[in-house]
Amino acid sequence: MASTSDDALESTLYRMGKKKTNTTPVIENRRARHDYHIEDTLEVGIVLRGSEVKSLRTGQASLAEGWIRASVRPVGLSLHGVHIAEYAYAGPTQQHDPIRTRVLLAHKKEITKLETFTNSQGHTLVPLKIYFSNNKAKVLVGLASGKRKADKRQDLAKKMAQRDMDRAMKRRM
Repeated sequence: MASTSDDALESTLYRMGKKKTNTTPVIENRRARHDYHIEDTLEVGIVLRGSEVKSLRTGQASLAEGWIRASVRPVGLSLHGVHIAEYAYAGPTQQHDPIRTRVLLAHKKEITKLETFTNSQGHTLVPLKIYFSNNKAKVLVGLASGKRKADKRQDLAKKMAQRDMDRAMKRRM
C-alpha cells in the first residue's frame, strides 16, 4: 500500500513542477578526456536546424572527431567535424548536411579569451558534451592541452589500481 501513496506523491510533485525527469540524451566525447588534459570548461550555445535538433534528441550524434575554432576577426566560435545524423522522418528538402560547420554562441570576451588560449603552443578547444538545458542545445567546450603517451599510461595504471582496490573492498564486505 505504501508504494501507491509514493506514486501519488511523485505524480503530484511532477504536476506541480517540483520534480522533472530529463529524458534527452547527453552526447559525450569520452575520447577527449583520454587524449587531452582538460584545464577548464565553458558552456556555449549552438545554432542548429530543426532536423539537427530532432536527431540530437534521439542521440544520433558523434563528437569523436570534433574540434572548435575561435577567431577574433570576425568574432566567433565554430564547431567542425561533429557528425549529427540525418533525421529519418524529415523530407529531402528539410535534411541537413551531417558534417557541416556549426556556429557556437558565446560572449565576445569569452571568445577572445579562447582565441588567445589556442594561440599558445599545444593548446586546443575540444567539444566534451552536447546536452539540452531549458530546451536549448548546449555544448561543453574543454580548454585542453595534449597528453603524451606516458601520461596516458599513467592514467590507465591509476584506473587499473582503483579497480583492483574496489574489487578487494567488495570482496571484504
